[in-house]
Formats: sequence, C-alpha cells, structure tokens
Amino acid sequence: MSNPSTVGGAPDELRRRLGLSDAVVIGLGSMIGAGIFAALAPAAHAAGSGLLLGLALAAVVAYCNATSSARLAARYPASGGTYVYGRERLGDFWGYLAGWGFVVGKTASCAAMALTVGFYIWPGQAHAVAVASVVALTAVNYAGVQKSALLTRAVVAVVLAVLAAVAVAALTSGEADAVRLDIGADATFGGVLQAAGLLFFAFAGYARIATLGEEVRDPARTIPRAIPLALGITLVVYTVVAIAVLTVLGPQQLADATAPLSDAVRAAGADWLVPVVRVGAAVAALGSLLALILGVSRTTLAMARDRHLPHALAAVHPKFKVPHRAELVVGAVVVVVAATADVRGAIGFSSFGVLVYYALANASAWTLTPEEGRPAPVVPVVGLAGCLVLAFALPVSSVISGAAVLAVGTAAFGIRRAVAARREP
Repeated sequence: MSNPSTVGGAPDELRRRLGLSDAVVIGLGSMIGAGIFAALAPAAHAAGSGLLLGLALAAVVAYCNATSSARLAARYPASGGTYVYGRERLGDFWGYLAGWGFVVGKTASCAAMALTVGFYIWPGQAHAVAVASVVALTAVNYAGVQKSALLTRAVVAVVLAVLAAVAVAALTSGEADAVRLDIGADATFGGVLQAAGLLFFAFAGYARIATLGEEVRDPARTIPRAIPLALGITLVVYTVVAIAVLTVLGPQQLADATAPLSDAVRAAGADWLVPVVRVGAAVAALGSLLALILGVSRTTLAMARDRHLPHALAAVHPKFKVPHRAELVVGAVVVVVAATADVRGAIGFSSFGVLVYYALANASAWTLTPEEGRPAPVVPVVGLAGCLVLAFALPVSSVISGAAVLAVGTAAFGIRRAVAARREP
C-alpha cells in the first residue's frame, strides 16, 4: 500500500489553511442547511409518527461512518475522501466506485440545494435563481478555500439563529402538544428505515471535512476531532428542531408540508417569523451548496490525478491553490442539472450514492490495523451493514436510478482498463 505521506502527492498540492474551527464550520454548513429545510417532510411522509426513530437510526449510522472516516482521513490526509481510502485499502476499483458514487450523488445534492434557494427566494423564477447561485458560489470557491470557510462561518451563524427562533416559538406556543410526539401504528419498520435513509442525506456533510484533508492543518489531529464535533452539534440541532416542529404540526401535517419550518411558526402563531424563516432557508441552502461544490471538486481532483477522469482536471491554480478546472466543470454540470432537477427526487438519488460511498468507507476502515488507528471492530461492521440496509430501503425509484448510475460507472471503469491493457506492449 502507498505511503500515506505520498497519497495525492502530485506536484500541484493544495495549501493547508484550515484549522479545527474552520473544518467544523464547513461540516456544519453542509449538514444543517441540507437537512432541516429539505429532508424532514419526506422523512415524515415515510415514517409518520416514527420520524424521531428514523432520526436516531440515521444518527447511529452516521456516527459509525464519521468515526471510520475520521480514522481513515487521519491516515490518508489527501483530497478525495473515500475515493482515496478505498483505493489504498481495497483496490483501485472500489476506490473508483466510491468516488463515482460521491461525485454523481453529490452533484444531485448540489442541484437540490440550488433549487431550494430558488424556491424560497423567488418561486416563480426558481431555476434562474438556482443557476445564479451556482455561478456565484463557484466563483467564491475559485478564489480560495479560506474565503469559503469564512463565508460558511457567517452562513452557519445565521442559520443557527433562525433555527433557535423557530424552536423557541414552537415549543413555547399554546399550540405545542407533546402528545403529537407519540409513536402510533403508522410507524412501520420499513417506513422508519426509509426515513433514516432520507435523513442520512442531511447528516452526510461531515464528508466535506474528510475530502478537504489536503487543505487542513495537522490533519492527523484536526480531522478526527472536527468530524465528531460537527456531527454531534448537528444531531442536537436536528433533534430539537424536529421535536419543536412535530409538537405544533404533528407527523401528518409535517409530511404534507412543502415548507415545514414556515408552517410550524405559522401554526405557532408567530407569523412575523415566516419571512425570517424563508431567508434562513435560502441562506442555509446556500451554505450547503457552497460546501457541496467544494467537496465534489476535491474528489474530482483526486480522480483526475489517477486519470479516472480527464487528467486536465487535476490542475491546481498557481495563485489561489485550488483545483480551478475541477471547480469550473463541477459548477457547469450543476448548472445544467439544476435546470431540470426535482428537489425531493434528488434527495433519494443522492442518499443512495452517498450510502454506497460510506459503505466502502467502513469496509476500508475494517482493514486498518490497531497501529494504524482502527476503530473498535463493531463500528465499521455496524456502519457497513447500516449503509447497505438504508440504501435499499429508499424509494424504489431512487434505488433503481442509483444502481443504474453505479452500473454505468462500473462499465466505464472496465472499458478504460480494457483499452489501457491493449495499449501495453
């Protein structure tokens, strides 16, 4: 296996600028923005009154994935995340499959977040606003990751303030009723599993910390601390907000909501908060979009270095020290997808690809030795099994489309290998 110090050791290396707080904030910006404003309603539709059980299950799987990812990221502090870990621990194909699933799945996430911005800011021109958002944030990322971290810090502060206002307004209103938290007969086992898979879409933001491994200072210490910190803060926020919304809306009304947090404050009698929530939702989605573009471009960089994607995408800007070509291509693809994507459908599609990605991360962590920092054996085992179960518990359309995309990627890998073999003397 490759020496970890040489992983991603191309001449064009990225600059290590991010500290612990920057890494935590980037993870928070990815998770909080995506989950609270995009995944609660479809998860409630799947689980009914079992929504909180689905949230707990998603958190357990996310914890296992985060722990495995943190140990691997400390061992292999290079851009690419599980693409690198799978390649180094399991072989080229598994690393490639992880990278392919991540890039394709997260491209769908980018489009979903861009459209969320559009629908909250200007519903009648949602696609135009989505395209403008992608262009603007691609420009921010192009100027350097440090600027991205500073912007994400501001976004997280705004979103947390809005969510705190929503929770207080809902929980202190006369409409709040703890009976709505009771678990009824509508909470089926399959529904809870599906809800957990959909909510996992929201927890997956800690991947952004791992994919920035080449830009974090002292990654062996910073990444294992940043990932559980970001995940723990997000879980607390999710739980409080989910409870608050359920106490005023109930599971059925939440499932039918297109803007659940706006509906919750309206039901609580705090109509003045509705425009604040709309702005907060747009800001949260922008924060997620910023971090998503950042993560996808870094995995694209790593795959281009190994020529699984066009090698020209491995270029690093001489001044800004960012993978500028990868960022521009990712931005262009997201612009196209955002023009035609469906927000809710994108969540399921993205979840399938990312759950496969983390299944491979757990399999990679299992191969670590104690000297290499392997987590307790139960962690990667539960993480791997949980990822696979949740992936295939998603809506059938998400499973079929996700499996088809993985099949296309597998075929492309096989064709590339066959062509390379023929060229060898």
